[in-house]
Amino acid sequence: MRKKNLVGIIMGSSSDSRIMHGAAEILDSFKIPHEDQIISAHRTPSRLDTYAKNSKATGIKVIIAGS
Repeated sequence: MRKKNLVGIIMGSSSDSRIMHGAAEILDSFKIPHEDQIISAHRTPSRLDTYAKNSKATGIKVIIAGS
């Protein structure tokens, strides 16, 4: 059975992934389940709003954001 993701790593675009990859590596080293999402606050603000509002219900405890 897969554990629920506890951390959401969100970034503004795919070009941010090389920077945010470090956060994912650290979480992996501690075996903390996480998800990575590209959600632009500028291009898709309603998607970001929905993600943030629903994060608790989906099991996310911490959001790490970068752009």
